[in-house]
Amino acid sequence: MLPDFMIAPLDYLANMARKHSLWPMPFATACCGIELMATASSRYDIARFGSEAMRFSPRQCDVMIVAGRVAMKMVPVMQRIWLQMPEPKWCISMGACASSGGVFDTYAVVQGIDRFIPVDVYVPGCPPRPEQLIRAVLDLQEKIQKTGTIDAREFASRTAYEGPTALARELGAEEAIITPGDYNTATRLRSLPTVN
Repeated sequence: MLPDFMIAPLDYLANMARKHSLWPMPFATACCGIELMATASSRYDIARFGSEAMRFSPRQCDVMIVAGRVAMKMVPVMQRIWLQMPEPKWCISMGACASSGGVFDTYAVVQGIDRFIPVDVYVPGCPPRPEQLIRAVLDLQEKIQKTGTIDAREFASRTAYEGPTALARELGAEEAIITPGDYNTATRLRSLPTVN
C-alpha cells in the first residue's frame, strides 16, 4: 500500500494520462455519425484533445460515443459492446435521438440510451455541430480529472448499483390490457396441414 502523501500526486498523474488518451468507440447509426466523422477531420481535428485513436474493437476503447438514433434491435448490440469495454469507461450521448429519441417518438426507437447504459455527457442538437462534440470531450476530460483515483477508491465506496434500471417487468392481472377481438379466424393460429 502506498503512503497517503504519495497517492494524491499519483491520482493526479493517472487522471492526467487518462483524460488525454481517450480512445473513442464510435457507435454511429444515423446523421450524427457524419458529424462524428467530421470531428475527426482536419478542419476540427479532435486529435488536439487526445481522442483521435478511434477503434472499432471494444477491448481497446474507453469512451463510447453513441451518435444517432438507436433502434430496439440495436440495444443488445450496444449493451454487449459496452460490457466488453474495460474499466474505467465513459459514454457520450450525441444528438437528440440518442439522448431522448428525438423526432422518432415510436415504439421502435429507444427514447434515450441512458435507460440501457450509463451516460456521462449529453450533446444536444439535431445533429450537433462538431464543436459541440469537442466541448463534450473537454467536459468529460474535466470529469475524469476530478473523479478518478489510481487504486479505484471511487468504486470501493459504492453501496448500491448505479447503472440503468431494467424497464421490463411482469404486469399484474389488474394492469394487463386485453385487446378485444375474435382471434379464432386468425391465419397464424390455424394448424398447418401435415405433409405425408
